[in-house]
Amino acid sequence: MTPATPVTPDADDAARRDRAVGVLRRVAFLLERAQATSYRSEAFRSAASVVEQQAPGRLATLVAAGGLTDLPSVGARTAGVVELAWRGKEVTYLTELERELTESVTAALDSAGEHAAAARTLRDAIRGDLHAHSEASDGGASIQEMVLAALELGHEYQAITDHSPRLTVANGLSAARLRAQLDQVAALNRAVTPFRVLSGIEVDILDDGTLDQDPDLLAELDVVVASVHSKLRMDRAAMTRRMIAAVRDPATDVLGHCTGRRLLGRERPQSEFDARAVFDACAEHGVAVEINCRPDRLDPPHDLLALAVEAGCDFAIDTDAHAPGQLDWQLTGCLRAAQHGIDASRVVTTWPVEELLARTHA
Repeated sequence: MTPATPVTPDADDAARRDRAVGVLRRVAFLLERAQATSYRSEAFRSAASVVEQQAPGRLATLVAAGGLTDLPSVGARTAGVVELAWRGKEVTYLTELERELTESVTAALDSAGEHAAAARTLRDAIRGDLHAHSEASDGGASIQEMVLAALELGHEYQAITDHSPRLTVANGLSAARLRAQLDQVAALNRAVTPFRVLSGIEVDILDDGTLDQDPDLLAELDVVVASVHSKLRMDRAAMTRRMIAAVRDPATDVLGHCTGRRLLGRERPQSEFDARAVFDACAEHGVAVEINCRPDRLDPPHDLLALAVEAGCDFAIDTDAHAPGQLDWQLTGCLRAAQHGIDASRVVTTWPVEELLARTHA
């Protein structure tokens, strides 16, 4: 509908618009964190993008006339959220999601028992995340949205590690596409300083242990997470050789989700390999073992995590996020690390960015 009587723009309309956009993004974030179906969170993120682009005066007119659903990607539910936020009223849907988050975190800490305090301390020490995906491969949001979420979490840096070319099912980046992304990251860094967006990749470990990307390009990146995504049922000895070869590659900084297991949905058993030999190689070559926080991975399993501790490995507590709200999964990894007595000095994602980069660029 088109309102018959325009509303005179108010000096505070821009602030009202920004408040509404913030509420929409927060709802999307909480839905992503709770693993709600993607279409629900995407509806709120799309609405936030559309509302953000509107002139404040036009939004005032639409709110007054009940015409917010005239905007593309704004449905009845998102319009209701915008109107409540615009008028400074409680958004009960957001309140309920916040309550569910508080209950979830409380339950997780309660279940950790004696390790809860150590987990909290470790989570407070986390400065960034070295494994996250954008819409360039199989993620659900732009790099900008991922960075905004990392900033809101109080982090100091965020690596963008989209997939490499062989993983076509995940729209892996060719060398040309990755180079274009590096330009995008550089431009974004100029806008968000002192926050750092780290260039990176989750590179596929090929069957012979080589890495699925141009070696010269890998050398330019801030962070290289090397992961096995194919032939996960490979013979134990062959898988061990494959993983050790990847760990020994000078480009590798982090060994990602080492067993490849899946715990939810289409479950998948873990790969078989000589974990002690692989972790010894990680310790020798300065490759951090990832503690993957995804609820469907929780990799490595506790028995292997204990072996990595014994081998003297360092760790990267990463979310493997495919949406902004999933960047808030790091508490899960901190809880698992605390159970094994892993303190912040051995977690590279607690290190200041310059210390981290000194290691990854060594």
